[in-house]
Amino acid sequence: MFGTLDDFDALVADLHGRGMRLVMDLVVNHTSDEHPWFVESASGPESPKRDWYWWRPARPGTVAGHPGSEPNNWESFFSGSTWEHDPASGEYYLHLFSRKQPDLNWENPEVRAAVHDMMRWWLDRGIDGFRMDVVNFLSKDPALPDGAPIPGTPFGNGFPFFAPGPRIHEFLREMHDAVFAGRPGRYLTVGEMPGVTIDQARRFTDPDRHELDMVFQFEHVGLDHGPGGKWDPAPLDLRDLKASFARWQEGLATTGWSSLYWNNHDQPRVVSRFGDDGLYWNRSATLLATVLHLQRGTPFIYQGEELGMTNAPFRGVEDLRDIESLNYYRLAMGLGSDPDAVLLRVRAIGRDNARTPMQWTAGPNAGFTSGTPGSA
Repeated sequence: MFGTLDDFDALVADLHGRGMRLVMDLVVNHTSDEHPWFVESASGPESPKRDWYWWRPARPGTVAGHPGSEPNNWESFFSGSTWEHDPASGEYYLHLFSRKQPDLNWENPEVRAAVHDMMRWWLDRGIDGFRMDVVNFLSKDPALPDGAPIPGTPFGNGFPFFAPGPRIHEFLREMHDAVFAGRPGRYLTVGEMPGVTIDQARRFTDPDRHELDMVFQFEHVGLDHGPGGKWDPAPLDLRDLKASFARWQEGLATTGWSSLYWNNHDQPRVVSRFGDDGLYWNRSATLLATVLHLQRGTPFIYQGEELGMTNAPFRGVEDLRDIESLNYYRLAMGLGSDPDAVLLRVRAIGRDNARTPMQWTAGPNAGFTSGTPGSA
């Protein structure tokens, strides 16, 4: 899209000139393990940035690097432990997601100040707000206690200790005051919040609290998950979907504001998921769009959704690229699961479905229209 900051500035100016706005993705629960902050942090226990991440020694009475020596028993969202052993120092670092995505330690005020400075830099360049990745995970219980055991695994559920954590409201108010308060203009903030409840969403989006404008909640996109979670399929009961939408509409009717979505980079295509991507593809895509846009809130349309894009027909595991799906497949194979059954579930719910190219055709106008592009 652009190669230099001048190109970026020109893009923002052009968008503003057309009456459009640019909202940027903000990922500050974690960084890459190749980020200079983490490279410095991993240089050794004496590093001035060591406390910018969650480094911990092995569990007492264990040998570092061996099974069961991790500082706690939390399971990663991408399977396995949330802890990665560093042979150089003998310690572990926390990663709720991939081992290449170490979690920042928001208890450290230097971390928060550095993030605020980065956010102000982007606002100074003219962007109009942020979509904040898993923002309700920023605060973690500093004790990092073991979670309740997850049946059939050696891991525990750490979710209650960071979703949300004890200081999350403090951190978000501090962010508002340090980044947005006193600036001219209006900025949009929407927080992605897995597991957020209606009561929590009201607090996060209450204008008088100066935290966020909206949250992305996950209740309706978990209704086809069984007791075992995402990879445990369950049929969708339409009554549950209607009840979920009703609860959120009523819950945020007087305080806060709703974000509305079917699709995003983590969800399969809704026409295939909750509709019919065969004979009734057009009708079900139209129906789902109507349901979304007639609710109270701000609709978010993911790329390809305007065309009614469907799930991709992945032939096998060799077609997959998503780390979550690949880790699940390897884990399931290790447990002796049927490969065809595992692939069937990955094809239906895997994140690769959201990350395929636009579904063009080799026909005229790439299949977008039978008319003449540019005509009235």
